[in-house]
Amino acid sequence: MPTQAIHVRGLEKSYGDLNVLRGVDFGVARGSIFALLGSNGAGKTTVVRILSTLLKANSGTASVNGFDVATQGADVREVISLTGQFAAVDEILSGRENLVLIARLRHIKDPGRIADNLLARFSLTEAGARRVSTYSGGMRRRLDIAMSLIGDPSVIFLDEPTTGLDPQARVEVWQAVKELAGQGTTVLLTTQYLDEAEQLADRIAILHEGRIIVNGTLAELKQLLPPAKVEYVEKQPSLEDVFFAIVGDDRKSGEVRTDK
Repeated sequence: MPTQAIHVRGLEKSYGDLNVLRGVDFGVARGSIFALLGSNGAGKTTVVRILSTLLKANSGTASVNGFDVATQGADVREVISLTGQFAAVDEILSGRENLVLIARLRHIKDPGRIADNLLARFSLTEAGARRVSTYSGGMRRRLDIAMSLIGDPSVIFLDEPTTGLDPQARVEVWQAVKELAGQGTTVLLTTQYLDEAEQLADRIAILHEGRIIVNGTLAELKQLLPPAKVEYVEKQPSLEDVFFAIVGDDRKSGEVRTDK
């Protein structure tokens, strides 16, 4: 198997006079998390759609696990999974029923065992029998990612997986993504959130106006800027500081007040 799970060279895509991709180049190492960072309209979803064989490029080449996405689409689809911007789950079914359904559609043996294992892996066992309509945003997204892992894909595409989620739900999804990579899955993540790329990615590529303008580790990207200047700023007390200054700060002494 090639050392790079994803290899992209000179990828171009246009819609009439609109040039969405204008020569995109990058590679993703096997078992790593690669973040494709860019604003809305930068072309991130177009790249994912081409790599997942949902869209044809105008020119350039792209391969996944050594399979050409243009000429070996069936082979590519055997080794990938795609999770879009919105959780593709059936709200009427329970979490477990969603997983069993996908396993049966993929003709996988013992779908019940597969479902139970994934529920445990994504900390959804207690909620497995509940309808998905009762799930929080983070739980739905984790279930969505769990469903995408049925069949053990070696490469997973996550297209802006935390769009619309609250901060706690985002952290839950981040943890799930880290665990995927920890178990050897290659993850290509598209995002417009800087902190998401910083938290998750082994390498980050910035896509701007259809081109990759920078590609490297977080440390390498930080070296592109001069060292930050250290400035001394007078710190104003917070309301918490004022409160404890007036009533006494029992946190420092470890005492607990019992008087009323």
